[in-house]
Amino acid sequence: MSLSIRNQLPGTVTSVTPGEAMALVHVRLDGGGQLTSAITRDAVEDLRLTEGTAVRALVKSTEVSLATGPVEGLSIRNRLPGTVSRITLGAAMASVRVGVEGGELTAAITTDAAAELGLAEGTRVTALIKSTEVSLATV
Repeated sequence: MSLSIRNQLPGTVTSVTPGEAMALVHVRLDGGGQLTSAITRDAVEDLRLTEGTAVRALVKSTEVSLATGPVEGLSIRNRLPGTVSRITLGAAMASVRVGVEGGELTAAITTDAAAELGLAEGTRVTALIKSTEVSLATV
């Protein structure tokens, strides 16, 4: 199956914490980073997710935010440090590629935000992703 989602990071499930309707799935990325995915319990069961299951974490580029300074006081659990490897500026939107442990992410942000953050190749950033925006696929 081919997907339009560019952000596909391989990893391994380290734990599953079930709730009443949703579950938290913790994933160790192949490069060493950590991600948390909040998905339905039905999805956990359908995918047969348990500790040790190989997965791909899928995130749309529009769901990746970037920070250039310290990240404090946020509920966002997924914080991946990285370095801007490429930036493409458009009239309204920018596509920013960020190298992180375990692969590469693309963030679609406004051109104004890219300018305000002073983004350029080599800029250190933190990629922020809400756990509810991380989908999982088994491999």
